[in-house]
Amino acid sequence: MRAASLRRLWLNIHLWIGLGLALLLIPISISGGLLVFQDDIDALLNPQRYAVTGSEMARPAADYLAKAADAVAKDPADLRSLSLRFPNEGGPVRVTTRAATITPGARPRVVTVFLDPPTANVLGTMEYGATVFGSLHVFHENLMLRDYSGRQIVGWAGVGMLILSLTGIWIWWPRNGGFLKGLRWTRSSLFTFNLHSMLGFWISIPLAAVSLTGIYLSFPQTARDLMSSVATVTPRGNINGEALRQTALTADRAVEIARQAEPNARPVVVFLPLQQRGEGNRAEGNRGGEGGRNAQGNREAGGRGAEGGRPSPSWRVQLTRADNSQNVTVMVDDRTGHAAPTIVPQSGDSAASWIRWIHEGTHSGPVWAFIVFLTGVFPTIFAVTGTIMWLRKRAGKRSLKQSAAQLRPAE
Repeated sequence: MRAASLRRLWLNIHLWIGLGLALLLIPISISGGLLVFQDDIDALLNPQRYAVTGSEMARPAADYLAKAADAVAKDPADLRSLSLRFPNEGGPVRVTTRAATITPGARPRVVTVFLDPPTANVLGTMEYGATVFGSLHVFHENLMLRDYSGRQIVGWAGVGMLILSLTGIWIWWPRNGGFLKGLRWTRSSLFTFNLHSMLGFWISIPLAAVSLTGIYLSFPQTARDLMSSVATVTPRGNINGEALRQTALTADRAVEIARQAEPNARPVVVFLPLQQRGEGNRAEGNRGGEGGRNAQGNREAGGRGAEGGRPSPSWRVQLTRADNSQNVTVMVDDRTGHAAPTIVPQSGDSAASWIRWIHEGTHSGPVWAFIVFLTGVFPTIFAVTGTIMWLRKRAGKRSLKQSAAQLRPAE
């Protein structure tokens, strides 16, 4: 009796959370599922951006930055390069650019320039925020309610999805018989019940994992504080500075210095130096370029500049070591060319990266990516089948009451 009462409790919790959050969980899930394959879909819709003639970069990095700068030169937002991402698996070189002027409280304009690795020819440009996937990303992240706690609302919706996943396992578990009995399709004569039960069981654990990691990402400051309490986390650097219009070092020289510090590693992405807004750009040196969507900012190298003891703007070069495929970062001072000690990801940084990869379906192979895609598709099926079962049950109860009333003797 106690087990039956507990099962009824979990069933009611599962039912009312599902019904109450269905209209919110369905679009959040679908948008997340589509974002898993956004690059593949973009390549199908815009093949010209990926029409490379080879995979090897045959030109200096400065040439790609210069071509990217020319491609966005007429943009009134004064776009400046933030990063240059080296080609991977036959893809294009990507230079990410961001508007020099940022309106307080607003997202800055970010434009990515795609270039052919062998020739540095511009293949196309993309303003991610203006694309369908850019809008889906914003919706999935904060329901387009950035100023109204949208991110936190998504996080609490993730809590609801996590509860649905775990209670679903309890409800699915056969009351009479072994585990294998629950795997049979014919647990019921109703198609909707069998579909809801079978799909729910197989996707429950991945859905719980995606929901839990989504909760972590929805409360970034709280999550970072929690992570730092159990593991070492690298302090945040300057990510909101203004890209320099001119730099003392070229991108090629910065990469060369970084490779001297890490000779057994290949460069993945180079982030151009940033300065605190309002400091003004220096006049000497070579033009840096412009940058974008994948840029995550520059950390200061720790060296002191000549102006008032402020930290010097630094290049951030991310490399992958050949021996264990570990990503490391080398900071190169733009004024002195000094390479700071290699930054190796701390345990907390690695854990946070894995949490994001699990949620996004990246860096874990095509199988996990497809599973994460299914966690975005299946909640809609669960909402529809669950609602049908609930309505059918209500109709059955009304029918029983009517039958009972007809059989009741008249007074």
